[in-house]
Parts: sequence; structure tokens; C-alpha cells
Amino acid sequence: MDDDYEDLNDTYPGAGTFRFGDSREMCRRLTALVIAGKKTATCGALRDFPEGEPGRPEVGRRDIATDWDGTPRVVIETTEVFESPFRDVPEDFALAEGEGDFARWRADHAAFFARNGGFAEDMPLLCERFRVIEVLE
Repeated sequence: MDDDYEDLNDTYPGAGTFRFGDSREMCRRLTALVIAGKKTATCGALRDFPEGEPGRPEVGRRDIATDWDGTPRVVIETTEVFESPFRDVPEDFALAEGEGDFARWRADHAAFFARNGGFAEDMPLLCERFRVIEVLE
């Protein structure tokens, strides 16, 4: 495992690692959507991405999405970042998350944010579009 990370760090210097979701099942499902090309966007509560801190998405940055146990699965590159209140997230962006229709996206994300620090319709989100660079198998 350490050799895998060393090789990835050599190939993608400065890439951070992260995992999608807040449970093993959600991580598995969302990562599979990314690998299948159905998920090309993600978002998080802006409160979780302080300005100037490592881990905040920026255009051109590459990151490594891992499975729940930390095994590298896919390298992505950020292509767009913008802030939006939850209530104003564009439907096309929500659909690019690949997790169902717009109503489902709203319900699932409201529940996710409620579990992870609180939810409000006007809460600011950091929205990110990305492309897959490499699937790691």
C-alpha cells in the first residue's frame, strides 16, 4: 500500500486523497458512479473548506479518491469550482452528480448535510466539477 501511494505521489505530485460520502456504502456507490463516468460533480458545505486551507478544490488540481478503507480507486482533476447557496444549486449541476433526479438530489443532500454539521436552504456550498484522469485497479 505504501508503495502504491509513493508511485501515485510521483505520478501526481501534490494530489490529495479523499473519499466520497459519509459511510462505507455511500463511498462505494459514489466511487462506482465516478468510475462509470456517471458522476462528474460533487459538492460540500463551504464551512468544511476554509479559504486557503489544503483540501479546498481548485481548477486544475488532481486528487485521489479512495475507497472507505483508504485504497486509491480513481484520480480526478477539478475542472470548475463555484459557490452557491443550497437552494440555488443549478439543476444541471445536481444531475452531474449522477445520483438521481433533482428532487432526489435535494432530499439526499439535505439529509447528508443535516447529519454532517447542519442544514439550511441558504447554506453556502462549494460545488466542483471534475473529470477522471485514471482509474486505479
